[in-house]
Amino acid sequence: MSAMSHEFDLSLATMLPPAGEQDLRINEPAALSVQWDAVHEAAAAVGILAQLGEEPVDAEIRGLPERAVAIGGAKLGMVVRGVDDLAAVMQPGLRALLSLTAQGQDTTSAALTLWREFHNAREAILALAPAE
Repeated sequence: MSAMSHEFDLSLATMLPPAGEQDLRINEPAALSVQWDAVHEAAAAVGILAQLGEEPVDAEIRGLPERAVAIGGAKLGMVVRGVDDLAAVMQPGLRALLSLTAQGQDTTSAALTLWREFHNAREAILALAPAE
């Protein structure tokens, strides 16, 4: 098994301000889309490390940022926080997996665990702004 050496950049998936300090950019689907895409890029790497391959991302998943902004209000805030939390889990998880892989260790089991956590969290976030 060859070690993955690519460092995924989740710098655009930075923490957003606390709920009381909502940034105007969360009202723009593009800002949320950047973070949503970065999380999915990390998930694709985790899927490869879990020996599952890359998952196709359908229109329902890709359309979450636009639906969340259209809904607005508290639901938008919850989606933003959910995506932010998911990025906060994926970044160190992926870094740990890549570090272990670079040391020649098998990360399949750990990657599967992170993959499942990602999917559970993503389903909860998608439920906040369901496709019609």
